[in-house]
Amino acid sequence: MNIGVLVSGRGTNLQSIIDASENGRIKSKVVVVISNKKDAYALERARMHNIPGYFISSKNKSPEEYDAELIKILENYNVDFVVLAGYLKILTNMFIEKYYDKIINIHPALLPSFGGKGYYGEHVHEAVLKAGCKVSGCTVHFVRPEIDHGPIIIQKCVEVLDNDNAETLAERILPYEHESLIEAIKIIEEKNYMIDGMRVKILRWNN
Repeated sequence: MNIGVLVSGRGTNLQSIIDASENGRIKSKVVVVISNKKDAYALERARMHNIPGYFISSKNKSPEEYDAELIKILENYNVDFVVLAGYLKILTNMFIEKYYDKIINIHPALLPSFGGKGYYGEHVHEAVLKAGCKVSGCTVHFVRPEIDHGPIIIQKCVEVLDNDNAETLAERILPYEHESLIEAIKIIEEKNYMIDGMRVKILRWNN
């Protein structure tokens, strides 16, 4: 698959996808990276691997106009699949319908808990700690119009330690985010799944 990755920040999840592609863990290739933040370090990561990177400004654009520009770039690179890797801009229904069942998102908590508007970055981990949860983790899911909602492909659990703060919890979850994304992409590119309502059924688990 040709993958287009949408980013807003450091791009560590993007890096994990690039590395997995370059070392042969996945067959898919990142062909373009697009950010809504001009100074996102993820764009520099793309440049270092000779991957085209774009910043799209939202100034004087409606959400639909913004996503139309996004779609045009993705189409120019023949993108088959879209990965939201720390992308903080809300997608329009138009975009989601265009790439229905071809967009996945990584979220740093165990959805459906701690998802939705305002639950991003350290805000997620702060909410987990405030709720007194004993476990947290990450979720990779297909994207639907509702924020942080859609059929779940992969979830991984991480124990919440008594001395955790939002930063330490985020640091320990991050490697599981990287691994979950790669596992999800591998399942998708091998067509090793079936979507049944809100459930993603894995047809066979490969060691």
